[in-house]
Amino acid sequence: MANVAKITEIVGSSNKSWDDAVQVALNEAKKTVRGITGIDVKDMTARVDPSTGDITTYHTTIKIAFGIEH
Repeated sequence: MANVAKITEIVGSSNKSWDDAVQVALNEAKKTVRGITGIDVKDMTARVDPSTGDITTYHTTIKIAFGIEH
């Protein structure tokens, strides 16, 4: 019997770090998705304040894998 997983993609944001943005996304997904088995960090971007050159917001796109319930 084959196991089947679904993968969904979400974006988390944080003003602290990309790691924190990943955790924000995962924490939000855990509220509605059961049985998360893994994540894949797909993309990391950031918003930069043009006047200071400092990063103001970190964005991380992750793919979340979870089993399909029968």
